[in-house]
Amino acid sequence: MTSAAKRNSARPATNPRSTSGRLPRHFSLPQAILAAIFLCTAVPAANAVTCNTQAQMQPADREALILAANPLAAAIAAQNLDLLQASLLPAVIADWESLRATAQSAAPLFKGGEFHLRNGYILDATNLKAAADTQFFCTNADSSMTITINLRSLPPGRYAVVIGDFPGAPLAGQLALILGADKSPAGAPWKLGGLFAREGILETHNGVWYWSHARELAPKSVGPNPSWAAWFSYDAARWLLLPVDFLSSPNLEKLNAEQMQLKSSPLDALPVTVASPADPTKTWRVTGLRLDATLHLPDLALTYEGSGLTEPLAARAEAVTVMSGLLKIHPELRESFHGLWAYAEKDGKRSYAIEQAMHDIP
Repeated sequence: MTSAAKRNSARPATNPRSTSGRLPRHFSLPQAILAAIFLCTAVPAANAVTCNTQAQMQPADREALILAANPLAAAIAAQNLDLLQASLLPAVIADWESLRATAQSAAPLFKGGEFHLRNGYILDATNLKAAADTQFFCTNADSSMTITINLRSLPPGRYAVVIGDFPGAPLAGQLALILGADKSPAGAPWKLGGLFAREGILETHNGVWYWSHARELAPKSVGPNPSWAAWFSYDAARWLLLPVDFLSSPNLEKLNAEQMQLKSSPLDALPVTVASPADPTKTWRVTGLRLDATLHLPDLALTYEGSGLTEPLAARAEAVTVMSGLLKIHPELRESFHGLWAYAEKDGKRSYAIEQAMHDIP
C-alpha cells in the first residue's frame, strides 16, 4: 500500500479504549480455554505449578521445544496453513478460523526474515485439580530475575510459551506461540494452542529507542501546557518490546513505573474539549486516545463525540477538524507520531475510522 493510500484509508470501527498502560492486542488469540489470556494478576495455584526457563530445561526438553516451534514459525511466515491446522491442540480445533485469520494477518511482519528463538518457558500445571486462573513465576538460576506469566482458566497439563524474532524482516516481526502437550508426561508432542504477533519496529525505531525517547520527553510533561508525547512513547516502547500482554518482566515493570511517574497523563486529562480552528464556537469532546499500529506505523487513535453525520465527505471533514483541534492543544504529538485515526461516536454507535498523516492535518 502506498503512503497516499494509507493516509486516505478508512476501516471498520474497532473498540479503542481511553489511553491506559495496557494496549489492545494487534492480533487476538482464539477464545478456547487455553487461549484466554489476561493482564491482571491471576490467583496463584500455590505449590501446584512450576516454570522452567530455557536455561533450566533438560537438553531433551529444550530440543523438543525448538523442534516444535521452528516449523510452526516457518509455516506462519510461509502461510502454510495446512501445517498449522494439523498442529492444533484438540482444545482449540474449534477456533481454527480465528487462528487462521491471526496467522494471515501476521504474515507481513515476518516477510524477509527468519525465525530466531528469544525465550522459551515450560509451564507444568499437571498438579492442578481443575481449570484455574494460574500464575507462573519463572526465575533464572541465580534468582536475580523473575518473569511472571498469567494464564486464565488453565486446565491441568503441560504448556509452553515460546517467543522469537524475525531478524531481517523490515518490520522485525515478533512471534509468541502458546503450546500444549496432548498428554501430561514429559516427552509428549507439543501442539499449537495460540499465537500472537507484533511489529518489532515502527518507522525504523525499536522499543529501546522509544523508551529512550520517552525519557527525553518526560521533562516536558510539566508546566501549563504539558506534553503527552512522552506518555505515548512509553506505550510504543511497551508494544515493541514484547508481542504479548500476559508476561511481566522487571524491565516492563520499570517502564510502567516510569510512565506512571509522569507529571501529566492523558488518563487524568481526558475527556478534553477541542474547538474548530476555523470556528471556535464549534466544539467536540475527545473521549479516548491510544497508540494504534494497525498500518505498522506509530499512529494514535482518538475517539470523539460526533455530530451523527452520515454523508462521507462531511463526516471526514468533521473528523479532520477534530484532529486539527486536538493538535492545536497538543502540537508536540506531530513530532513523535506518524498520524491520527479518528472514530466518531453518536448514540452508542461508532463510525468508520479515518486516518490522516500528521503533515496532512491542518
